[in-house]
Amino acid sequence: MDSGHSDAPRRRRAAAPDSAVFAPQKLLVAGGFAVGKTTMVAAISEVRPLLTEERLTTASVGHDDLRGVPGKTTTTVALDYGRLTLTPQLVLYLFGVPGQERFWFMWDELAYGALGAVVLADVQRLDDCFPSVNYFEKRGLPFIVALNCFDGAPRYDPDEVREALDLDSPVPVVLCDARELASVKQVLITLVEHVAASRARTAELAASSAPAATGATSGR
Repeated sequence: MDSGHSDAPRRRRAAAPDSAVFAPQKLLVAGGFAVGKTTMVAAISEVRPLLTEERLTTASVGHDDLRGVPGKTTTTVALDYGRLTLTPQLVLYLFGVPGQERFWFMWDELAYGALGAVVLADVQRLDDCFPSVNYFEKRGLPFIVALNCFDGAPRYDPDEVREALDLDSPVPVVLCDARELASVKQVLITLVEHVAASRARTAELAASSAPAATGATSGR
């Protein structure tokens, strides 16, 4: 009886570290209208994604630019949501951010607590991703740029796109196919690695700029 009673606390203490290191992380997928954000979230999500797509109507005339995407018939009106488990302790929650200007008021709410962001871009409409790039730069949120390789779209070297977007050198620019699970997974891995590197640089900068503490006790 005594041995059975004393084993229970040990089992509870052994289970605690697993729950302590469980780290759900929030990632954003942003970019211009019709760039493939919904497709990317749906391609990678291990659960049935929450999609808030509605059919385009005459109310979108003058607001949604359909140049280059004549077959586009729907648009995200709130957000897309998906989930991906990388390890038992690391789960990614993906939020697709609506790209049109009339939905920008939602960005602050969606970005709150986010680990980082993917800015999905179409090289045929590269200007459409500028608002997302500017937003994350001003907010100081780590992000990468993923060039969605649409069928028939011209191919550009990522360094050319980096120059066109005037990105800081640490920001990765990668090619992807938003329809393919393996491609999207690699994009997310690149983002997580970039976030880790950004945090390491910030910590090193803070350590190097911290005042030396030796002089504070020299007179005692």
